Amino acid sequence: MDTAVFAKGAYLDLPTYDQFLEPLLRFLASKPEGVATKEVHETLAAQVGLSVEAKGVLLPSRSQPVYKNRIGWAHDRLKRAGLSTSPRRGVWCITDKGRAYINEHAKPWAPEQVEALAKVEADSKVPQANGEVADEPRLEAPDRLARSESPEETIGAALAEIRASVAHDLLEAIARSTPEEFERLVLDVLHAMGYGTTREALQHVGGSGDGGIDGIISLDRLGLEKVYVQAKKWQGQVGSPQVQTFMGALQLQGANKGVLIAAGPISRPACETAKLAKGSVVLIDGARLAQLMIDHGVGVSHKELKVPHVDLDYFEDD
Repeated sequence: MDTAVFAKGAYLDLPTYDQFLEPLLRFLASKPEGVATKEVHETLAAQVGLSVEAKGVLLPSRSQPVYKNRIGWAHDRLKRAGLSTSPRRGVWCITDKGRAYINEHAKPWAPEQVEALAKVEADSKVPQANGEVADEPRLEAPDRLARSESPEETIGAALAEIRASVAHDLLEAIARSTPEEFERLVLDVLHAMGYGTTREALQHVGGSGDGGIDGIISLDRLGLEKVYVQAKKWQGQVGSPQVQTFMGALQLQGANKGVLIAAGPISRPACETAKLAKGSVVLIDGARLAQLMIDHGVGVSHKELKVPHVDLDYFEDD
C-alpha cells in the first residue's frame, strides 16, 4: 500500500470544501451551457495550484481523490442554495439564481458569505424539476471546528449529511426520468421492500388507458390478494383531486388496497382525502421515496463502514 496517499500533512495542504465554493461558482458562470465534471476538477485544481502529489491524496476508503470529493461537496452546497444544478449525469451548470448571485457579488466573497453557503443545507429544500420544493429532513451542518462531540456523534452527523446529499441527487435523477422509467422504479422499490413473492409478481400495467393504475402487486402466489399502485410523476404538487381520481380507479377494480407514490410533494389536503378511502390508501412523496431507495439499495450502492470497538469479554478471565 502506498502510505503517501494517507499522509496526514497532505490533507492540511488541500483546500477545504468551502474554499472551493467561490472558484467553482465563478467557473460555472464562465460556462453557461454547462461543463463536464472532469473539466471542473482539472480547472479548479489548476486554479488553486494543487501539485501532482496533492491531487493523488485519496480518501481513507481509497475510492476517490480528496480534492475531487471536496469539490463535489462544494457543488452540493451550491445546488442546495439553488445556484447550480446537474442537468444530466456528469454535467454541472449554473442557474439563473447563480448568475444573479455572481453579479451581486463581483468582489471576492467575505468569510460570512462562504460560511452561509457552506451551511446552506440546514435550511434548504430540494428543488424539483418544475421549480417547486419538496420537504426534507432538516440537518444541522456539522461545525468543522467543533470538538465537543464524541467520535461516534461526529460519524453519525457525517452519515446523516451524506444521506441527505444522496437523497437530493436521487430526486434530481428521478426528475430527469420518463414516466415509464419512474413507474418501473416504483415497482423495484416496492419489491426491494418485500412486497410480492417475486419481482414478476409486481406487474407493470402503466400506459395509455391504464385507468390510473400503473402496477399491480400480488401478495400471494395465487394472486388472490392484490395491491394496486399508481406512480405519479406529476408536474407539481399532488393534490386532493389526483388522490380522488386514484381512489375512483381502485373502486372500478374492486380493490381495497392502493399505494400512490409521487416524484414530488403531496399536499396536506391530499393526505386527508386518502384517510377517507374505504380501504387502505397509502401516499408516499418524493422525499420519502428517496429515503426508501437509500434504505433498500435501489439506485444506490452502500459502502461498509467498520467502526472498531474493544471486545472486553475477550480480555476477561474465565
